Amino acid sequence: MKFVSKEDIEAPIAEVFSVLSEFEGFERSAIRRGVEVHRIGDVAAPSSGLAWDVTFSFRGKSRDMHLVLTEYDPVTGMHLSADGGGVEGGLNVELLALSPGRTRMVVTLDLSPKTLSGRLLVQSLKLAKSKLTKRFKKRVAEFAKLTEERLSRIA
Repeated sequence: MKFVSKEDIEAPIAEVFSVLSEFEGFERSAIRRGVEVHRIGDVAAPSSGLAWDVTFSFRGKSRDMHLVLTEYDPVTGMHLSADGGGVEGGLNVELLALSPGRTRMVVTLDLSPKTLSGRLLVQSLKLAKSKLTKRFKKRVAEFAKLTEERLSRIA
């Protein structure tokens, strides 16, 4: 199951990447939403095996997931791999400089089942795919807008 969203951000690519690579901010945001987060590795050296063990509630059941930063290309993007709860997947973020002050961000989330319970979960998500796609695109658009606002305040 795949979700893709593209957003253009009115900011230079290096500044957008710096916001994307603020892992501690994403950790705090997840904790505020009730997710337990345990980081493995150092955020100062993200390319050397940064990972997270997360526990969250989804559809009334506690789920454990292990996230690993598998690719980290400064300025152009990153890839996170996820495994847990019978599902494996990946989140890929690509950045493309459209002009010196404009960046296109392409976010791709791909999920696939590994076990029978994972198949049931992914199948239930497929039934609500159009609703989930809208929510995914809305969240990416909100992130892009907040990034623009944050970077315009700094400049």
